[in-house]
Amino acid sequence: MRLPGLFILFGMLSLSVSAQRNDTWLKELLYAKGSPALKNILDNPDTYRYQILFTQIDRDRHNQPHFRSFALNLDRALYFNPASTVKLPTALAALEKLNELKVNGLNKFTPMLTDSAFGGQTSVLRDSTSENGLPSVAHYIKKIFLVSDNDAYNRLYEFNGQQELNERLWKKGYRDVRITRRFVPMNEEENRHTNPVSFVKDGNVVYRQTEAVSKIRFDFSKRILLGKAYYDRSEKLVNEPMDFTRHNNFPLEDQQSILRSVMFPESVAKRKRFNLTRDDYEFLYRYMRMLPGESLVPRYDTTEFFDSYAKFFWFRATKSNIPSYLNVYSKAGWSYGFLTDNAYIADTENRCEFLISATIYVNSDGVLNDDKYDYETIGYPFFKELGEILYQNELKRERKYKPDLSCLASHEKSAPNQVK
Repeated sequence: MRLPGLFILFGMLSLSVSAQRNDTWLKELLYAKGSPALKNILDNPDTYRYQILFTQIDRDRHNQPHFRSFALNLDRALYFNPASTVKLPTALAALEKLNELKVNGLNKFTPMLTDSAFGGQTSVLRDSTSENGLPSVAHYIKKIFLVSDNDAYNRLYEFNGQQELNERLWKKGYRDVRITRRFVPMNEEENRHTNPVSFVKDGNVVYRQTEAVSKIRFDFSKRILLGKAYYDRSEKLVNEPMDFTRHNNFPLEDQQSILRSVMFPESVAKRKRFNLTRDDYEFLYRYMRMLPGESLVPRYDTTEFFDSYAKFFWFRATKSNIPSYLNVYSKAGWSYGFLTDNAYIADTENRCEFLISATIYVNSDGVLNDDKYDYETIGYPFFKELGEILYQNELKRERKYKPDLSCLASHEKSAPNQVK
């Protein structure tokens, strides 16, 4: 199968940039252009636990892209809570699973009904936000990218199954990725158990999946403690660091590698790609870049879910609108004082493009679960300034061949977005 439009690529390049963990070019650029606030962050990596991975893209005369990555404080051993960024590989794994089941009548649009069979589980038989009132993998994925919907992620986690989800990612070479939990209060044993699921068409069950129990044992040998205190589930203050040892883990370079495997499939080793159809790619491209205000089904309150709600790089800090010529394909996450965004950005007016991924920890009081984080004062401004500096540099950077990004028009923002 030839891969879609713009994204037919070559050049199997590794995204492992450990040798560029503190790249001189990137550091000098950020210090030369950065404000005192940004320089203060850069001068205090232990406090802010930031990591930055920036990838330039240059096209040749055949419009084939070549990549060059730069990193600052990049360290896969430096833990950050990935929050909703794990929703990207979970969505991709769900699409791949559907394709590999090869069941007649089963696809991402087939209504998916979730039952319950273990402690903490809940069932889902209807979805009032969908056009037909029924849940589906496609509709869950759409909500994940539009507003980072947690329940949608939980349902795809359950369809994948904890063991199958992680083993699928490990087989692709993402050995340090660990997805252990839903985004709802559950203990470790409850998260190992995932719900029975049925897919129905015209009232008939086309595929039934029984309850799954994960048998894998994660490597929790490295203890991860953060902060000086935290509030537990009963809202009691515990005066000791919070333990993240058994939480999800998703290193930044793996985040960009997985994003690149979607946007530029042929630029990564075949084993790192997901088994997706042409329609899957087009579906992902549409909803990874669509903004909440452009969605008709569901229709979102744009006061709460403004256009830059989940687009951190230089828009989220001011809640500003994103220009129509800037196409941002991304998945962000935020929790426990950590902010992370992983994006491919293409400017069709000025004809430039790049990949940018970053994370930062902004929790000046050192207390976790108190909902008092420095997102607005430090975190979002960090992404705004970082994005602006790198974007402005890319606008000025000489290129022998300007990229042809015309195929982005096929993923038009105003396209009908019904989930069939």
